[in-house]
Amino acid sequence: MNKEADIPGAADNSRAVDDSGAADDDSPAAGPDAGSSAEPGGRALTPAVTMLTTAVAVISMLVGALLMAVGLTGHAFSAWRSPEPLSSGLVGAAMLGVSPGLFMVGRARVWEEVRTLLFPLAIVLLGLLAVSLLNAGELQVVQGGSLLLVLFSLGWVAVLGLLGLCALVCIALQHLGPALPLEERIAPLPGWSKPFLAVLGSAWFGIGAGLLGLPRFWADFVPWSVNRPDAQALGVWALALGVGVLGALAEDDLSRVRPALLALPGVAITVAVVLGARATKVNWTSGPGLSLIILVAGLLLAGTTGRRLLARRATPRP
Repeated sequence: MNKEADIPGAADNSRAVDDSGAADDDSPAAGPDAGSSAEPGGRALTPAVTMLTTAVAVISMLVGALLMAVGLTGHAFSAWRSPEPLSSGLVGAAMLGVSPGLFMVGRARVWEEVRTLLFPLAIVLLGLLAVSLLNAGELQVVQGGSLLLVLFSLGWVAVLGLLGLCALVCIALQHLGPALPLEERIAPLPGWSKPFLAVLGSAWFGIGAGLLGLPRFWADFVPWSVNRPDAQALGVWALALGVGVLGALAEDDLSRVRPALLALPGVAITVAVVLGARATKVNWTSGPGLSLIILVAGLLLAGTTGRRLLARRATPRP
């Protein structure tokens, strides 16, 4: 015989226990954990930002590969006249190298995970547009180059103008949305890396600001032949790299800079390929030549080390 069945109210007590257990499963104690997974804090990433970065990534990959490939053959292919194809090849290499990081933006959940890449992206788009307009007299369409180069220069200015405007709108709209308190840092930067990142970021930022603001003076420090638009275009990219590295230092969390960690080694590798292929055109024995080696190696070291540390220390993403 079932003794519990003979005891009055035993069945009712069993139901009460079962009901209370079910209630415990849905109690508020479990709610915050689930909610924290769905709402990681910060500003939710808008679809417009993902669409912009995907479009820029595709264009950068195609145009960058074209500029890089033509530069490797020793021919100049640029929106403006250039004395040495190395400069346009390096611009294309940077465009191609950053594209994997831009594709990764779509996997982010909040704005704080991509802003170290988006702010430099806006600098590149608006900076290259400004360089093209300030040096309009050097554009192929004004100088009367071949039909292909004329069309390329027109498309270069038009696309930069459109994408630059879209970048400004996307960043502005992103900051208009509500922001939740950020989670605690998952993978803080190790103390030994901060002086290194500060020096690396400041060096790129300073070189970029000098080339962009005083191109006639700073162009003499570039270890190959450049003209004004070349120097300023390279300065835009150097400035953006400096902002990205210093931004990662300010974030102090490897989990918030995943796309940037992919972009840095990508740029370093593609730039190194172009420099290696055109090594005879670079004055490597000069101070700027040696500094360039150190700065490019620093980008590679920062990106690869950061990704390795993040893989070890970051918690699995839901």
